[in-house]
Amino acid sequence: MSKKICGVLTAIVTPFDNEGALNLHELKNQVNRQLNAGNGIFCGGTNGEFFVLNEEEKIAVTRTCVEEVAGRANVVAHIGEISTRETIRLGKQIEKMGVDAVSVITPYFVPLKQQELIAHYTAIADALSVPVFLYNIPARTGNTIEPETASVLATHPNIIGIKDSAGSYESLEGFLNAVKDIEGFDVLNGPDSLIHQGFVDGCSACISGLANVAPKEINAIWTRFKAGDVVGSREAQESVTGLRTELYNVAFSPAAVKKALQIMGHEVGASRYAVTFSEQQENTIRQIVSHLAH
Repeated sequence: MSKKICGVLTAIVTPFDNEGALNLHELKNQVNRQLNAGNGIFCGGTNGEFFVLNEEEKIAVTRTCVEEVAGRANVVAHIGEISTRETIRLGKQIEKMGVDAVSVITPYFVPLKQQELIAHYTAIADALSVPVFLYNIPARTGNTIEPETASVLATHPNIIGIKDSAGSYESLEGFLNAVKDIEGFDVLNGPDSLIHQGFVDGCSACISGLANVAPKEINAIWTRFKAGDVVGSREAQESVTGLRTELYNVAFSPAAVKKALQIMGHEVGASRYAVTFSEQQENTIRQIVSHLAH
């Protein structure tokens, strides 16, 4: 890999038009909005609604992001499917596009043992030439990557880190402790509430869904920390923690994030999955984002 994945990568939303089809023009707009704030791009993840995209759409989203970024920042694409076979098949197409790395969610719906997860990820990393990040989000998949499992997989030369979206500091700390002595393996923080603490404890990057709504505010947590202003970084974190709590109390992301973007004037469309917003919920979101730059 030519460059280390560090700083803020936005888990960018996938825009749809009024008919529910991909809106790649708006995706380019959102990519540039993030680049202007200093953020890299994580595409096709939870906030990108990978679970309602077909393979052709996942490829189109990734291609658009890579082409629009044009080497100005890191681009990581999510490729995780339920089966090892399908993950490899998608990964082989995605790796041709010039992404810096791919991220692989644990298989979902089917419960797996840790040894089965090791076999799954090893097969994927063996088959792909692009670097691989593990992706732990047990609340959504029903499968947890244990810290000891991560340390085993960290010895694979093509597995370069883990994105932890378990949602707790205990989980993040567990991974950081498990791999602290393994060179070339990084921990990426998922929860927006733990961005600052993650950097303090050794995370190389964060993957932020909230950065869709507040790109500059999220980036400030990283840039201040990188500059040695730990207090300023913590203050930047505190400024967005309330935003995250309030917004995600209204609805699960990505729907809440996309609705906020719509209210802010961005033509990202509605989420494809079965979610609705009452007038009261929309008014609540409007109040939540009223202070943000659109």
